[in-house]
Amino acid sequence: MSGPTIDANFALNIALLLMLVAIAFAVVRTRSLLAAILMMSVYSLASAAWLMVADAADVAFTEAVVGAGASTVILLGAILLARGEAERVNWKLMIAPGALAVVVGAVLIYAAGGLPNYGDPASPANSHVGRAYLEQTYGDIGAPNVVTAVLASYRGFDTLGETVVIFAACIGVALMLGFGPRATLAPPTEIPNDQHVVLRVVAKLLIPLIALFALYVQFHGDLGAGGGFQAGVIMAVAIILHALVFGLRATMAAVPVRLARTVAALGVVVYAGVGVVCIINGGGFLDYDYLFSPRIEAMIPANLLGDPSHEHHWGQHFGILFIEIGVLLTVSATIVTMFYGFAGRTLETIEAERRG
Repeated sequence: MSGPTIDANFALNIALLLMLVAIAFAVVRTRSLLAAILMMSVYSLASAAWLMVADAADVAFTEAVVGAGASTVILLGAILLARGEAERVNWKLMIAPGALAVVVGAVLIYAAGGLPNYGDPASPANSHVGRAYLEQTYGDIGAPNVVTAVLASYRGFDTLGETVVIFAACIGVALMLGFGPRATLAPPTEIPNDQHVVLRVVAKLLIPLIALFALYVQFHGDLGAGGGFQAGVIMAVAIILHALVFGLRATMAAVPVRLARTVAALGVVVYAGVGVVCIINGGGFLDYDYLFSPRIEAMIPANLLGDPSHEHHWGQHFGILFIEIGVLLTVSATIVTMFYGFAGRTLETIEAERRG
């Protein structure tokens, strides 16, 4: 007589959730900022694994590259402006916030009991909006990846707002932190010949590959997981890796601060410019079907995407491509600008400014 069976997928979900709870508890308990940042990076990786189990590949991809990648590097640069350990807080002051967090958590758990079962085809999301996207996307947009069609076309206004928010973060960091005295230093005349030769050689091999992978993720967004947000982070990681290995001044000489800020603004201009062109051609803002005039659209070869039998929506294809390029430019330049803002200042430079 066989005993009760346990679904492997359910067991994996429980294991990942327990791991997330344990890591979150460790982050709260530690006083070392460095340890907290590293554990938060592990938390992001575990979250990405959990999202993959939940079949949310695009969200998992974003969590991995943003949470475990770029955020970790920026936070490591930010602790240069702070102490190595957090200050001790009187535990009595944490009673009220802790009680409030428990109450809110209990309410959320109670509300979650009224949600439909995971993957239920009769749920409102799957039987109405989700089904409409799955049934109409290929005919309306022509993009094989429904997620890309939703984010870049159906919800193009929302994605534009997200891009503007990222650009606003770039402006905020530039206004609050500046770029420190290092930003005005002359670039080094040559790379010193020290014990880090192996590291430099490996970095020279990896940086072009990382940039190439960023372009692959960018142009693969129509077919699978990827797009401008993920590609922008990966491209920024390549530049940040150059700064970590070859020094901040060398990287600022290759990618100047002014260039990074200009590219961040250019990405928003490219995104919004696509909508303006659609209006000029007689359509609505970000209505990609009016991106090309009928005469220009007729000049595009039918087999450009390898499927001449399918009725292609060239305005949709190129509109999504152009706005994703705008997102790539803004995201990558914003992350590089934020890294410059944090890494360009240290406790020593701040104290020197105060003494001056």
